[in-house]
Amino acid sequence: MSAIVGVDVGGSGLRLQWSYAGQTSSVVTAPGARIGSGGVDVAALATDAAKLLARGGVGLGDVEAACWSQRGLVFLSDPVEVLELVASALGARRTVVVSDAVASLVGALGSVRPGAVVSAGTGAVAFGSDFGSGDGSVWRLVDGWGHVLGDRGSGAWVGLEGLRAGLRFHDGLPGGSERLLVEGEYAFRSTSHWPRRVMTGKDAPALLGSFAPRVTEAAAAGDPVAQRICAAAGESLAESLLSAARGIDAPSLVATGGLLAAAPVRDALEAAIKAAGFELSPAVGGALDGALHLATLLGETGTVPRHPAYVHLA
Repeated sequence: MSAIVGVDVGGSGLRLQWSYAGQTSSVVTAPGARIGSGGVDVAALATDAAKLLARGGVGLGDVEAACWSQRGLVFLSDPVEVLELVASALGARRTVVVSDAVASLVGALGSVRPGAVVSAGTGAVAFGSDFGSGDGSVWRLVDGWGHVLGDRGSGAWVGLEGLRAGLRFHDGLPGGSERLLVEGEYAFRSTSHWPRRVMTGKDAPALLGSFAPRVTEAAAAGDPVAQRICAAAGESLAESLLSAARGIDAPSLVATGGLLAAAPVRDALEAAIKAAGFELSPAVGGALDGALHLATLLGETGTVPRHPAYVHLA
């Protein structure tokens, strides 16, 4: 008997699930992507994944196919190196490494078919594809630039905008929010501590994302500044999703991610998509589901749709 393994690596954690002996495991986790001057420390992550499998009774040589979904694959890693490290650590007979955007799309749709997804968690990225292989095929990634350069509408973005609004009130500037200042001080102590906390720590995206619920709660309670932040987040996510879907005939549009549990963000996203003449379809699953689906497809057929940037197969 052989196992089918799906792994999803994001900023806030590594999640792994496998199908073995007719049973699907529960989701197991490890710390997320560690980013240094050399990019993502994939070797450490792959070692963590192998340890999780071993604890579950799946050893080297037991894995038929594995799909490794990773945030920052395109920008923060060498995909060929990632493929080598993962294939070696997991010992799978077949291994595919994909951008988390690809896994998110497959998981959200529940199958490999034309569509686009925007994922709004700690970070934000949109991806659309018709999964074709010809010159006219569509594989489009939008945003995912990280909390400093982009990730518009993400949890980290909402958290950062909320802290900025708190500081504007502190400084007596227009557009500030007293409530967000108080929330920020409760979460991160006095304002003098904020720059060091959110600019120098390796966990800055997760830290900023942890403040997003305070912003969405303030919006739901009627704080006008927080409401504007949440509306801007939803509209930004809609812009990214529509851009990712450009060129795809009759695409299914899906949105996923923990931030969308907040009604002020979700409502703004849905309104913007509807205003553009489209509708959102319900998401079937997430990136880990997509990784497991792709691993299953690889195990059954020996291949998956290929792309030189987003999909790498061994």
